[in-house]
Amino acid sequence: MSTRTRLLALLTCVVLVLAAAGCQEPQQKGHSVALEEHVTTIDDLAVRLGLRITERDETFVILKDAANTVLIFTSRDGRYFINGKPAGSVGTVKKVGNTMYVPETLVSAIRPYLRIGGPEQPPVAVRPRPRTGAAVVIVDAGHGGKDPGTLIGGATEKYIDLHVAAKVAALLQQRGVTVVMTRERDQFIELEERAEVANRRDTDLFVSIHSDSAPDRNISGFTIYVAREASRESRRAAQSIATAMARTGSDSRGIREADYKVLVLTNCPAVLVEMGYLSNPLDARRLQDNAFQIRLAQAITEGILSYLQ
Repeated sequence: MSTRTRLLALLTCVVLVLAAAGCQEPQQKGHSVALEEHVTTIDDLAVRLGLRITERDETFVILKDAANTVLIFTSRDGRYFINGKPAGSVGTVKKVGNTMYVPETLVSAIRPYLRIGGPEQPPVAVRPRPRTGAAVVIVDAGHGGKDPGTLIGGATEKYIDLHVAAKVAALLQQRGVTVVMTRERDQFIELEERAEVANRRDTDLFVSIHSDSAPDRNISGFTIYVAREASRESRRAAQSIATAMARTGSDSRGIREADYKVLVLTNCPAVLVEMGYLSNPLDARRLQDNAFQIRLAQAITEGILSYLQ
């Protein structure tokens, strides 16, 4: 082999080694950044700013209260606007399942520019939680009797809701919470009656438990609902439960607003938990599995206890 040939071979080896190192370094660096970065969910951002999410899709989120509108673009290199004025760059946006994460620094960046105005909290009558004695929680198993809820394949929502609700009630009672279930067997109860169960007592929290469905079988994960004019306490309870349920391994579809009767007719903090989608094959298997029902019940209980504390 000539000297020229040996030199070319040596140069080729050096180039290959440098290329390999160059390919690996960004991966290592990126992993380190991901571990060090402080992030928060879009839903938690809204709660911490005292705003509510009124609209969202894959590229933007709108947060509002009586005096403010915050528009956040979640696409790459997105920016955010406060009351119609550009305010800065969002930074790195990450999506894990259906949960959107943004830099936690947005909380302190946005808060100083929010206007003070409108009611301090939505105009919903909420009884203050008693400082002494056992907390009172109403656990509402969705549907029942002639109302089966979602029926897909061999899954019947009313039974799943009841099984998980009963587990939540038992776990709460073990922790000294006074629990009242709106139904303890397969029976039909009007929505107004369910709310009245809470209204007849000095209730700390009303939790309605359901299983969801959608035409798109790819949609999965849990959703926590509050009324559109929900109190701060309702939103705080929703965030506590959502945080705990995120640890079950299910995708989070966040905290959303809907004026379900059981949410607007109760005179206490109230949330509705959609545990997953029976229309999604994976969610359906999980929701019918006793071990996963226990995991869900433990998460809902943990969220409730965190709120009560």
